[in-house]
Amino acid sequence: MFKHTIVRRPAKSMTEGITSAPELGKPDHANALKQHDAYIEALKACGVDVLVLEALEDFPDSCFVEDVAVCTRACAIITNPGAASRNKEKDYIVDGVKRFYGEEKMAYIQAPGTLDGGDVMMVGDHFYVGLSERTNQEGIDQFTAELAKHGMTCEAVEMKEMLHLKTGLAYLENNNLIVGGEFITSPVFEKFNRLEVSDDEAYSCNCIWINDNVIVPAGYPKTQAKVEAMGYNVIVVDTSEFRKLDGGLSCLSLRF
Repeated sequence: MFKHTIVRRPAKSMTEGITSAPELGKPDHANALKQHDAYIEALKACGVDVLVLEALEDFPDSCFVEDVAVCTRACAIITNPGAASRNKEKDYIVDGVKRFYGEEKMAYIQAPGTLDGGDVMMVGDHFYVGLSERTNQEGIDQFTAELAKHGMTCEAVEMKEMLHLKTGLAYLENNNLIVGGEFITSPVFEKFNRLEVSDDEAYSCNCIWINDNVIVPAGYPKTQAKVEAMGYNVIVVDTSEFRKLDGGLSCLSLRF
C-alpha cells in the first residue's frame, strides 16, 4: 500500500517543454493547473498524502517528478536524467524526498550513468528498467547495485520504440499488467495477466495503481472499461495538457 506521494506544480515555462508531438500544440498553462489540481485530488482520494512542491520556472518539464527519483520500500534513488535540459531537475527533488527517507537511505546515480524514473517499473521487490534514449546500461548497473543492498533485484528491458518503459506499461499489482505497442509481443512480460491496449488508445497505457484504485487518463473508454472489468475502482483524470509534452499520469508523481 502506498502512503505518500510527491508532485510539483507545472511551471509557466512548460510551453517550452520537450515534445515529440508538436502537432498537439503548446500546453495551456491555466488549463494544466486545473488538470493538476484534479490529479492531486485523485491521489488524495486513493488514501495518500500529497507533498506539493513549487514550480521550477527554469525547468519547463519539471512537473514530471517521476523521472528524477525512484522511491522504494527501503531506499530512495535520485536519478541522473538523460535529457540535458532536464538533468539538473534532480537537484531540486532531494530535499522533498529526504523528508521521508533521510540521508542514510538515499543513493544517487552518477555520470556517465543516466536513468529516468519513467523507465523504471516496480513489481514488488523486482524492478524492470528500460534501456532507452534516456537510460543507459551504466545507469541500470548502478541502480541494480543499489537495489541489491536492500535485497531487491533488477532486470534491463530492451526498447526500440517507446520514449520510456512506462509509456507502454503499467503494473496494476496482483500480476495484472497493462501492455501496449512493442511490449505486447515481448517475451519478458509473458508471465503476467496482460491487459492489451490498442494502438488508437496507446496513450492510456500510462495508468497508475494506488491502493486498489487505478487512475486512468480521460478519453480512452476501451481501456477504462477493461480496467473496470478487472474489478478496480477507476478514477478518470484529464491529462491532455501534459500529453503535449509526452507526459502521462505516472510522470506527474512519486508514489511510495
